[in-house]
Amino acid sequence: MRTKPELGAAIRRERRAALVVNAHSRRGRRLYEGARSRLIAAGFTLLAADPVDRPGELEQRLAAAADLGPDLLVAGGGDGTIGTAARLLAHRDIALGVLPLGTTNNFARTLGIPLDLAAAVAVLADGKVIDVDLGLVGNLRFTNHVGIGLSADIMRTAPPRLKRAAGRLAYPATALALLTRHRPLRATVRAEGREREFITHQLYVANGGFHAGRPITADANADDRLLVAYPVGGPTRGGLLRDTARNAATGRRRTLRDEPFLAVGQLWLETDPPARVEVDGELYGETPIRIGLDPNALRVMAPADSPDR
Repeated sequence: MRTKPELGAAIRRERRAALVVNAHSRRGRRLYEGARSRLIAAGFTLLAADPVDRPGELEQRLAAAADLGPDLLVAGGGDGTIGTAARLLAHRDIALGVLPLGTTNNFARTLGIPLDLAAAVAVLADGKVIDVDLGLVGNLRFTNHVGIGLSADIMRTAPPRLKRAAGRLAYPATALALLTRHRPLRATVRAEGREREFITHQLYVANGGFHAGRPITADANADDRLLVAYPVGGPTRGGLLRDTARNAATGRRRTLRDEPFLAVGQLWLETDPPARVEVDGELYGETPIRIGLDPNALRVMAPADSPDR
């Protein structure tokens, strides 16, 4: 493995990259050609330039691009696409380049990567290589969050036909339908000799600073060696709705020292009754689960002024 400065210097000098864009979404399909042409204009030699129309082929196509030996693998898409690329590149001598083409773009926001395509390409050309933590559930690495409760039930229940017709709007529509009959769960979090109990419809464990496109707190980030566990609302459905709105409005003004956040390096989570789990928007299994960190697991191209531990 090269050092981060050595890898960054190779990217700036050799400009050897591969581009894979999730073109299944309308935005990815529309912006693919612009991403390719901007990278070439910035001096990159593209060992691969691959728009992927079938989501089931994304991981395979990313792996094929990585096997070509680029210094920089540029992934364009939403958080699911970026998370797939991150798992593939963990502990490899290739930097991840992020083109945020999704809806919420939580990982890009955490890293301070601009959402504008031209500005994001400029980061790839002139930024620096940093390393960031990935979360761990079992052997599965994740970039953003683990969700327990309502969010996992939504992922399981949202009708495929509605998702095709309405896109991401299918999820709030399904949430409103589920919420009328959804029951709260009793969640127990054990970590570092502490135990916290929450009665809630929804619990998150985040690795990073953003969720649903909004800041979780002012001081959470992807390189702090911390997971952040927090419930959204209490036992009532109204509390869930109120806290969802409050979190979106006040995230920048809160810190990890505030209630109800629990910031730790790893944790054990169980619920009564057992609850479904989703990891970065994909169904994973049920509680109980252990969630930990893989520190400095991923090298990523970030803005030149990014902090790096």
